[in-house]
Amino acid sequence: MNTELIPAATAELPTLIENASANARFAYAEFFGDSLNNDYTRKAYRHAVHRFLLWCDDQGFALARIPPGSVGHYVRSLTTTKGKPASKPTQKLHLAAIRKFFDNLVERHAVVLNPAASARGPKVRAVTGKTPATAPAQARRLLNSIDVRHIVGLRDRAIIAIMMYTACRVGAVAKLRRRDFYTDGRQYFLRFDEKGGNQRDIPCRHDLQGYIQEYIDALGDSLAADEPLFRSARGRTRTLTGWACTSKDIHFMVKRRLKDAGLPAILTCHSFRATTATDLLEQGVSLEDVQELLGHADPRTTRLYDRRDRKVTRNVVERISI
Repeated sequence: MNTELIPAATAELPTLIENASANARFAYAEFFGDSLNNDYTRKAYRHAVHRFLLWCDDQGFALARIPPGSVGHYVRSLTTTKGKPASKPTQKLHLAAIRKFFDNLVERHAVVLNPAASARGPKVRAVTGKTPATAPAQARRLLNSIDVRHIVGLRDRAIIAIMMYTACRVGAVAKLRRRDFYTDGRQYFLRFDEKGGNQRDIPCRHDLQGYIQEYIDALGDSLAADEPLFRSARGRTRTLTGWACTSKDIHFMVKRRLKDAGLPAILTCHSFRATTATDLLEQGVSLEDVQELLGHADPRTTRLYDRRDRKVTRNVVERISI
């Protein structure tokens, strides 16, 4: 069995856990049930742990007898589904998942030592992020291309505008409830449930407020405060269900709208964060203010979203007076 990054079956308990002690099964259920608050982290960590445990089973390792050196070898040997070596960030993510999982097993006395404790992942130093960004003119073109003569168009315009004008993550948009769009009597706000359990209130600019209000008015019924703000579409009927839009729904919708607008398919929901951050920085907005908008704890993370040209130019090297 190689270490190829293929989807792991999450419905079944890994064989090594099934054959281990009751403490191990408890620690497994606890780790993937309560200790990981973020859905995306839980999914990524489950995939990484399942792949490693399957690999260990193929190597003939018991859960409590995994050699320490095997973890480093496994991480360095990771490949993609196309057989190419996994990227350094992917290796680091898998190592982090394995290390934290076995930390939990040690705490629950399922194993004595953490085999990943001494493993070291590759060093990764990113100067700029890899998320593709678009120009403000293209972003406006995307908004203007949406047919808003029906409820689905109004919904899509509101969702995309929120990601553009608040720089929030798609997961936070999917979690929005009716009560999260509110006014203090002077202006409207959106209250987001962000990563790490952080709650942030961001003011709505005038056009964004209008987009959301038009969508709500078009629903034709009064949303209860705890109901999802954005509902999923019912096929191609241009009608909405009573169910909330998921992050995956929004991803597919954005890809479809990008295609309709003739924009590059490489763009994603996350591209709007990079676009907004770069646009503000180019206008002279301080890094601290952009950092606050994006909700970053570290300004270095915010700099990764800056797509302004940072290349060394010939004008610079020609000025060297040697």
